[in-house]
Amino acid sequence: MYLRTVPREVPMQVFSAMPVHFRKTGVHSEWADANKGGACIDSFLEGPVFDAVGNLYVTDIPFGRIFRISPAGAWSLVAEYNGEPNGMKFLGERELVVADYRNGLLRVQVDTGEVSTLLGRRNAEQFKGVNDLVIARNGDLYFTDQGQTGLHDPTGRVYRLRAGGRLDLLLGNVPSPNGLALSCDEKVLFVAATRGNCVWRVPLQADGSVSKVGQFFTFYGTSGPDGMAIDGRDRLFVAHASLGCVWVLGKRGEPEAILASPAGATTTNLAFQGRKLFVTESETGTILFADLDEAGLDA
Repeated sequence: MYLRTVPREVPMQVFSAMPVHFRKTGVHSEWADANKGGACIDSFLEGPVFDAVGNLYVTDIPFGRIFRISPAGAWSLVAEYNGEPNGMKFLGERELVVADYRNGLLRVQVDTGEVSTLLGRRNAEQFKGVNDLVIARNGDLYFTDQGQTGLHDPTGRVYRLRAGGRLDLLLGNVPSPNGLALSCDEKVLFVAATRGNCVWRVPLQADGSVSKVGQFFTFYGTSGPDGMAIDGRDRLFVAHASLGCVWVLGKRGEPEAILASPAGATTTNLAFQGRKLFVTESETGTILFADLDEAGLDA
């Protein structure tokens, strides 16, 4: 008989917090009007990703900013523009691709802060509001188009932008698609359905289609799963945006551990650097980390 156990709780630690001089205290933003009930929040961190020399890059959605955090925890501003940047990945050593809610997929040069459009519209139609992305080893880019979808309007979309430029619509019925992760063999795409408070498992077929999409894990809480990542054992790490933790799910979808925030409850996204996992906690503008027993996959 297989005995299921309660997942162990592992505390995370604080790596660095946004300095006071970068915080937009008391400043109004359109993003907060739509997503935070009009509160004047001083920042909302997302999109962590590492460069080759160990600098961590994060986005600040409501104020259109991208920051670089050194291995010592020092912050510097990389870019500031009229947008709402969320998930990010590196396209090359010095170029980021950014999922921007307002502008679509963007390119950002980290040395100059120059911002340009990679994919702003689909067939002359604006996106609902792109959110996050993951890049396969062959260069295919998967991204979510979340907008304000949810259980009342389950029309969020997941796209694949092929390395050659072709855009495929894989899913069009997700209640608030958010973070993405690819399995180690890249035959399965995991999609965080935030307002459904669950993670979908999306088998990727050899012909490029998807089939037998199912629900992999269900959470609880006032929000839902956000950013995700995979480690070398095919464990799925899921940041939950209202529970203040990262769930560690085994290959069968069973929880193995919960990485708990020592700061706020809004754990939004995560990135591996070897065996260290770094997490954005957006309520307090803090970067958390945990030491793990397995390295993560770069994607």
